[in-house]
Amino acid sequence: MNENTHLDMDALSELREVMGEEFNVLLETFINDSAQRINALHSALHSEDADALGKAAHSFKGSSMNIGATQLGHLCLKVETAGRQGDLTGVESVIADITEEFAQVRHLLEAMS
Repeated sequence: MNENTHLDMDALSELREVMGEEFNVLLETFINDSAQRINALHSALHSEDADALGKAAHSFKGSSMNIGATQLGHLCLKVETAGRQGDLTGVESVIADITEEFAQVRHLLEAMS
């Protein structure tokens, strides 16, 4: 699959330029934090805590968009919206999509560092 469907390469190029030597640290931090955020999404869903789910998804959405993982960010927005509305119908499927998309993004980011 084309990496442009997973990552905004222009945004990543700008980040690399701005961050310089710290770019790889940024990528590692995003990858590690994202794994924890996915766990938080699963935990909130398991406990049916819509508020916690919305907050976790909001945070993950922001970091994803900042790193250029726009598709991942859009998926997180769906979960954030569901959490804020208190309607967890279908959220499990979207979290599965988030997990799958993150795996793709992680693979591409690791290849860049």
